[in-house]
Formats: sequence, structure tokens, C-alpha cells
Amino acid sequence: MTQQGAVLQGYNNELVKCIEDLCMQKEELNKQIQEAEEEKHKLQHEIQVLSEQLECVCENLAQKVASRNELDKILAETEAAYMKILDSSRTLLNVLKKEVGSLKHTPELKTS
Repeated sequence: MTQQGAVLQGYNNELVKCIEDLCMQKEELNKQIQEAEEEKHKLQHEIQVLSEQLECVCENLAQKVASRNELDKILAETEAAYMKILDSSRTLLNVLKKEVGSLKHTPELKTS
């Protein structure tokens, strides 16, 4: 019976060692889980910060695009008005040249 008691004691020792090993594995796994949760929270915070920055950049970009579009419109209107002024100036110059030309053919203005 002592031999059976020794065998039983050997099993008990192995069981205790296995339980201790499992406890150590659990502690290591808990440590890894804690580290992963901390990394997760850190990344979530970074995502939030980056999302806020992205939102600001998008708003700023939208304002700049709207301003550029308004400037494009003003520039196009100004160029169109300027072309009308040039056309009117050319027409006025042509009319003036014709008038001056017809006055030169008038006998009162001819110089001898």
C-alpha cells in the first residue's frame, strides 16, 4: 500500500505542477491581454485625433475651393467686361478714323 501511496503522491505532485503551469500561462495571457487593451485604447485615441484633424482639413479645403470658384467667376466676368471695353474702344477708334478721314476730304479743312 505504501507503493500505491507513493504513486498517488507522484500523481498529486504532477497535478500541482500542471495547475501551477496553467496559472503561470494565465498570468502571462492576462499580461498580454492588458497590453493589447492599452494598445487598442491608444490607437482609438490616435484615430479620434486624426479624424478631428481630417475634419478640420476637409472644412478648410471646402472653404478654399468655394473661394477659388468665386474668384474664377469674378475673373471670368471681369475678363468678359474687359473684352467688351476693348471691342467698344476699337469700334470708337474706327468711327473716329472715318470721321477724321471724311473731314480731310472737306475743302474747308484742306491746307494749301
